[in-house]
Amino acid sequence: MQLSFRRNPEKVSQNRIFAKRARMRIRGITRNVVVLGWVSFFTDLASEMLYPVMPLFLVGTLGASPALLGLIDGIAEGGSSVLRWLAGALSDRFRRRKPFVTAGYTLSALSKPLMGFAATIGGWPLFLLGRSTDRLGKSIRTSSRDALIADSTDPLYRGVAFGLHRAMDTCGAVAGPLLALLIVTFKPDLPLQWLFFIALAPGLLSSLLAAIAIRDIAHPPHPDAKPPPILQRFPAPLWRLIAAAFLFSLGNSSDSFLILRSKELGLTFAHVILAFAIYNAVYALGALPLGRLSDRIGRKPMLIAGWLVYAAVYLGFSLARSSAAPWFLFAAYGLYQALSEGVTKAFIADVVPRHQRAGAIGLFYTVTGMGQLIASLLAGWLWNARLLQGRVMPALLIGALFAIFAAPLIATVRVKPPAER
Repeated sequence: MQLSFRRNPEKVSQNRIFAKRARMRIRGITRNVVVLGWVSFFTDLASEMLYPVMPLFLVGTLGASPALLGLIDGIAEGGSSVLRWLAGALSDRFRRRKPFVTAGYTLSALSKPLMGFAATIGGWPLFLLGRSTDRLGKSIRTSSRDALIADSTDPLYRGVAFGLHRAMDTCGAVAGPLLALLIVTFKPDLPLQWLFFIALAPGLLSSLLAAIAIRDIAHPPHPDAKPPPILQRFPAPLWRLIAAAFLFSLGNSSDSFLILRSKELGLTFAHVILAFAIYNAVYALGALPLGRLSDRIGRKPMLIAGWLVYAAVYLGFSLARSSAAPWFLFAAYGLYQALSEGVTKAFIADVVPRHQRAGAIGLFYTVTGMGQLIASLLAGWLWNARLLQGRVMPALLIGALFAIFAAPLIATVRVKPPAER
């Protein structure tokens, strides 16, 4: 069914482009958004079937300590985030999105077997190389992909567009752990490293789909305009958002620590995978309706609510004494992601002009990635520490505290209403 958008006199020609390209059942969703959703679905299927396995593989099979786990996750996640800003800025400068998206997904696919080989050669240093390569692929593609979603969507529907993408992405994240659980159930003697080789197949499918089906959006410059510089000047609201997110990220350690904590509380390997699948299921179910809600009531209340839910989850993991707790806490953690992940990207697209979107998203991820690096190193260092006669884990408590401190700063970010944008 042909989609028609509400018209704004200042951008009728742009909306005509959207209308021509949109043949979707959900109002405001274009072909590119759906294709990118499927690309992310297959990539997350490959990545998330491994994510709950990685800390157990690293600690159990490769013999790493929790502190080394924090170092590896911190280097992989935080270190590669530095390149997200550069990749986004280059995408803005060349006015191209698709080459960065395709290259990033391909690199992540090829990294999977590299991590698996660590069980036979190289040990944890080879695992670190593979994990860093996987995150490098994400750093190359993420800014351009999110900018392409914004480029392909009318401003009135950005929340629902990012919500749909996160929902499809997270459906893959639900299927991934369930597939891993199915494999280890029917093949209990299968070495964990074989899961890394199995994950190569959906990863390559994602790369192929990105290369064939994604359509780049032309960015014709003004005749007198120069290419956007690498070091761009961004509007003040973006810097306020980045400042708040950086403070939050200082307590946003790797999810691997939640998996390790669940194992400490008594969950079996299969139960850890299933609990992680529940987290992703809640995330997938909530992303689209909450993204649509952010289009109606604004991004700020959604993001503040998400960060407060995060604080409650980390406080719960810090204080938990029962093996039943992780099931409820992982479900709540999925709600936090649904409230914040897609909404944050739509928020960035709201406060920066079109020609700066990839660079702005990349800068956001670079700054918050450095905060996550610090958070993961700190959590690994404090992992064995206990307060109040062993009842409180400071490694996770600090995540709750930073989220509580950061939430009020979101209220200071000023953004124009959709009609003015």
